[in-house]
Amino acid sequence: MDRYFGFDLGDAESAIARLEEKDKKAPEMIRIKDAQSFITAYARLMNGELLIGESACYNTNAIHRSVRFKSRFLTDPETDKDVRQFAAGVLSELYSQGELVKDEDCCFYIGCPAGWKKNDRERYRSIFEGCGYPPVRIVSESRAALISACQSKHLQVGYDILSKPVLVVDIGSSTTDFAYICAGHEVELQTAGEVSLGGGIMDEILLERSVRNSKDEKRIRRIFEESPAWKSYCDFTARKLKEKYFSDEEYWKLNDCSRTVQILYDEPVNLTLNINAEIADELLIRGARQLGGRSFRDVFCDSLKEVRGKIQGDMPELLFLTGGVSKLKDIKEWCSGVFPEAVVIAGPEPEFSVARGLAFGGQIDARLRDFRKEVSDLTESSTVEKIVGNHIDELYHKIVDAIVEPLLKEAALPVFTRWRSGAIRKLSDIDEVMKKEIDLWLHSDKAQEILAKPVGEWLKPVAYDIEEHVMPICVKYDVPYHAMSLTSYLSLSDIDIRIDAKDVFAVKEITWLINAIISIIVGLICGGSGIALISSGISGIAVGAVISLLILLLGKEKMQKALMDIDIPVAVRKLTPAKHLENRTEKLSADIKANLFENLEKEKSEEITSRMVAQISEQIEQFLTKMAEIVEIPLG
Repeated sequence: MDRYFGFDLGDAESAIARLEEKDKKAPEMIRIKDAQSFITAYARLMNGELLIGESACYNTNAIHRSVRFKSRFLTDPETDKDVRQFAAGVLSELYSQGELVKDEDCCFYIGCPAGWKKNDRERYRSIFEGCGYPPVRIVSESRAALISACQSKHLQVGYDILSKPVLVVDIGSSTTDFAYICAGHEVELQTAGEVSLGGGIMDEILLERSVRNSKDEKRIRRIFEESPAWKSYCDFTARKLKEKYFSDEEYWKLNDCSRTVQILYDEPVNLTLNINAEIADELLIRGARQLGGRSFRDVFCDSLKEVRGKIQGDMPELLFLTGGVSKLKDIKEWCSGVFPEAVVIAGPEPEFSVARGLAFGGQIDARLRDFRKEVSDLTESSTVEKIVGNHIDELYHKIVDAIVEPLLKEAALPVFTRWRSGAIRKLSDIDEVMKKEIDLWLHSDKAQEILAKPVGEWLKPVAYDIEEHVMPICVKYDVPYHAMSLTSYLSLSDIDIRIDAKDVFAVKEITWLINAIISIIVGLICGGSGIALISSGISGIAVGAVISLLILLLGKEKMQKALMDIDIPVAVRKLTPAKHLENRTEKLSADIKANLFENLEKEKSEEITSRMVAQISEQIEQFLTKMAEIVEIPLG
């Protein structure tokens, strides 16, 4: 893709921005009919010519005109024709001015209110496609405004804010559009996304006041009734005058801020519009007929409060204003009043922020597609598996080191306690019982909790090795490196790489390891087929004599088998103090670990190790993919 166009088609005014594929500067605003911001109006002349912009408002040869049609798009299907005519006129103008070249590799990102549903957006897109536009994508105007803010050299927003909640308030001419964006994703506010309140209300009030004060009031009202296009043109002039005043209120409070429009209808007539502090106060905080007797301030603040009540997550930390009305100082103060926890900002040219953000969005999407492709290539290669495989022995050692002592205490020791109390009749039954108890314990939540720390510690050097491969991709596509840093997530709840004890020590698959655990535990605790177990402590003197006699009579091997199968009286079993068993397990913990480590080195199953590497690698790869998906608005 060579170029990206951002088309902000507004209800009153429209703007188009263009960005070259390799350009890191702000998108260039394209002048249509010599205006960066042109009136959203079209007219069809008697000779078939199609006019757009300001000239469409007052050309006397027009047989059809239409203005302010976008605000009716969701309610009036006939509006499709108006959008199509205007869009076709804009496209023709782009070609005739040489701003667009036939068959060039480019695309258009066209804005729509955040509240528009999928079907509305598709219907809107198909209109532009039908007019012959290059590939078109419909994007939320609020999202475009946020992208513009992140890319702006004048605003220190940065990538970090994208991991936090943001409320974008787009004050257009007909509606105020709200979008709650958290971690780069737009969240449904369940308020239809917009409120029927825009700067156009103030324009109407200012225009009405000017007409009422004109000596030619009757003639002007008749012209407005007969020619909606001239009324729209004067309304547009009122809007520009209002924005001029509010852009520097302190200056205009002391100087004349007015403009005279010459209306060329049947006979020329002049209409003078002016604004001062008193009129500005009337526009903002006095009740107006257009708002049912309420003031602009009251309706706007009530809308903000409603949005606040609908936010189910954290309150926004940044409130970003866009649209011409956002230049008003009062607007920022009202927003701070409802959202005191948020920083309220607006761009230096809010009237162009959506168009520029749309153009940026095209470039960013293309780069993110390539970025995600490279991340995908990395995860699909054997790189992650090799890194995990190089560290897998460390994982086994960390797990054994962490799990032996609690396993002895919570699984093995209770088995011997049950034998001592008579619940287990013979020493030879201990093996089978212990297999079941160890299996149950390794499948328990407790075992999972114990594994969390060693797995996290093991994961850090693995993550560092993986990041050596991720960092060059981030640098190549200007994605902030910490956005893709595994190590920065290790202490956060976002990461969810889990290794279950039952997967490491699976009874059916790692029978050699389970058998090793049991034989080591039984051997070391019992001291040789139960001999040490029952001949320990004070009672060992008497019992030892009995054992010596049995050895003489039966021989050592037969004696050991007989001892393992005999049902030793409970009274004799209890001669071995319970505390003795606990002390012996504590002392033998190091020996058991050493034996397990030795078994791991000698008998480790290649099949099981491969399975462990594959499972862990898959989870890491899924996490890398997840992080790549949320990096939607990186800095340029």
